[in-house]
Amino acid sequence: MTLPRALSKLGYCSRTQAESLIAGGRVAVDGRKITDPAAWIDLDQARIAVDGIEISAEKKLWFMLNKPRGLVTTRDDPEGRPTVYDCLRDIDARHLAPVGRLDKASEGLLLFTNDTVLAQALLDPVTHVGKIYHVQVNRIMDQELLDRMESGIIDDGELLTAISARLLRSGDRNGWIEVELKEGRNRQIRRMLEALDIECLRLVRVAFGNIMLGDLPKGAVRALTEAELLELHRRAGMEKNGRNAMKAGRNAAS
Repeated sequence: MTLPRALSKLGYCSRTQAESLIAGGRVAVDGRKITDPAAWIDLDQARIAVDGIEISAEKKLWFMLNKPRGLVTTRDDPEGRPTVYDCLRDIDARHLAPVGRLDKASEGLLLFTNDTVLAQALLDPVTHVGKIYHVQVNRIMDQELLDRMESGIIDDGELLTAISARLLRSGDRNGWIEVELKEGRNRQIRRMLEALDIECLRLVRVAFGNIMLGDLPKGAVRALTEAELLELHRRAGMEKNGRNAMKAGRNAAS
């Protein structure tokens, strides 16, 4: 694999960050400085060092954040807006990246990890990992509108479809619906509602696969449990890898 991908797979940094380190002459393989980001290596055999310090695969870390509204899902924002990393100040988040995104106005469950391989597998459309959202809208949703979200809505030449859409509860003027998606299209639920002339008042992600937001307070972060990690590996078709990782982690701790 390429050297940037190897550094990313080891959980040291992102591929983009790795390319910058390599171009800056800070990375060596088997004692030889490498400055070509396109260089290929055998990750199982090569000894990789950054700034003279040999690196190895980091422990795979997974965290859940209950993202508050108003934060952007990025590490650094050129406009100076608050980011989701402001909620991660009490943990070492240098090598953690979000698994997917939530837009600034959206809230709820956002996963972070340094396990780039599993994260990419979970985001691959082939794995069909569903995400569930609770959405407050500015009207009472009838079954016809919910059926239209499931059958698909064309927006800007793109077919947008919900796996399921159902009514949660209604008030006098607005209501809450539950929407499940297995796609990751930009602003998908908001675009579907806009196409139906419905305003989205709040949008909260409450589940990623079988991982539930639960009662985690807004802005709070917690590590995923072993059971949750095994479930993510299972959903990605990597259950054996997950069990091996859990065993290695327990052995390292003993």
